[in-house]
Amino acid sequence: MNATRQVYSLEDLRSWTNTGAPIQLAVLGSPVAHSASPPMHLAALRACGLPHTYGRLHILPEELPEALALLPQAGFIGVNLTIPHKTAVLPLLSNIDPMARILGAVNTVGFETGAASGFNTDGAGLERSVAESFGVPLSNLRVLILGSGGGAGRAISLYCGLAGCSEITLVNRTLSKAEELAVQLRALPSPPRVHVAAPDSDELRPLVKDAQLILQCSSLGMQPDDPSPLDAALLHPGQLVYDTIYSTPTRLLTDATSAGARTANGLSMLLHQGALAFEIWFKRPAPLELMREALLRAVSPSLS
Repeated sequence: MNATRQVYSLEDLRSWTNTGAPIQLAVLGSPVAHSASPPMHLAALRACGLPHTYGRLHILPEELPEALALLPQAGFIGVNLTIPHKTAVLPLLSNIDPMARILGAVNTVGFETGAASGFNTDGAGLERSVAESFGVPLSNLRVLILGSGGGAGRAISLYCGLAGCSEITLVNRTLSKAEELAVQLRALPSPPRVHVAAPDSDELRPLVKDAQLILQCSSLGMQPDDPSPLDAALLHPGQLVYDTIYSTPTRLLTDATSAGARTANGLSMLLHQGALAFEIWFKRPAPLELMREALLRAVSPSLS
């Protein structure tokens, strides 16, 4: 089986410690089989003449500490992290980039001289993706964030605040998590106006109406039969609706398109996150357009 297509496990990683791994870079998560990162990064590695490969590592939450210790021993250059490891990895790292520390999440790890250093390219990747998809800077928009209580939603919410968004609405089932995040946002040097609402609350309707950009950051929508996290009747023409899920057409984006809103999924966010991670690992510009072409080829069958 092609190394970039196979999903490896902790048991595989244990066996590589003394012999060297067939891959030197990977996306690490649970689940991870759906990830389109390997073909994108493999295209970049080939274009730059780098003799490395990139694959998938299915690591359960309780396996993360051992996996992170084994990775540099097995010759890994770095890994990308996805659900559910972005926050859990923080105490396991030797160094944490200042932005990742502020956001409280890491999605990129680099290994140098055995030390694991954590970075976050989620926020910057989203900012570039929004500008590319909608032709408007993230900082110019009033933003409503669905699923703000999770690791990705929390990091993106804080990044929006740091980027200069004037108004941020946090929507989350567990209101206490959103309220805690609101306190952090209001403590920023140039704080936005912050609102908090539950998905089914009466207060949500005017907040959705006023939002220029809706960001969907939860895992709801990864399964084809998942419902939308937002009542379709609340969406309106001209609104910008961005779903970070890219592996399947989500109900939210289908509803938003029917309502006349402009939509985008997380594919270009993945692209820009990946390009930034490549630059962290190799200290050189990433071949962005070649990575984009490989990414589109990899996901087009699942989105057709």
